[in-house]
Amino acid sequence: MSIEFASLLCSRLCHDLLSPVGALNNGLELLQDENDPEMRAQCMSLLADSARASADKLKFFRLAFGAAGGYGDTIDASEAKTALEGIVRGNARVAFGWLVDQPELPRGATRILLNLALIALDALVRGGRLDVGVEADEVVVRAEGPRLVIDAEIRQLLEGRDVGDAMSSRTAGALLIRQLAAGEKRQVRFSELDGVLLFGVTARNTAPAA
Repeated sequence: MSIEFASLLCSRLCHDLLSPVGALNNGLELLQDENDPEMRAQCMSLLADSARASADKLKFFRLAFGAAGGYGDTIDASEAKTALEGIVRGNARVAFGWLVDQPELPRGATRILLNLALIALDALVRGGRLDVGVEADEVVVRAEGPRLVIDAEIRQLLEGRDVGDAMSSRTAGALLIRQLAAGEKRQVRFSELDGVLLFGVTARNTAPAA
């Protein structure tokens, strides 16, 4: 299962990076054949936008899926905020709110927050607003928009149910959330009502076993 899970995460990264990296390649090809100064300036602008989008996605995925932020128990909250701002910046139709006061966040809570935010962002197919917050180690992610779409398999995984052969790169983040939450004795809850999708992850249970 670990090899399959790693493969799904790699597929997700490749899928999300394909567009900006492809745009970089197209921009370089256009630049080689273009002599008009105005068109060359547009090509350079395209290259800059694509390079920034690629860097933003890589920074986000390193923190959400990898070991970025060091190996301690906490992560600088500003690093998580910057990673989320970068990934949201690629969708001009989505407004972003950061409702976190703590200077540092638990590593597990941070990774859960980032992956929930990615699921919520994907659900905002026609734009809207994405808000994330942490209070007393409890994670809350809220998406609001004119149309929300979330895969049934993602719902099932967050509810603790198996999806069998329906696992895909889109569901990899949900599986990671479930595993992280279980490892820290957290519970994942979500609801959808009147154009609002709300995720909540309970605070880590640190009580000793009876």
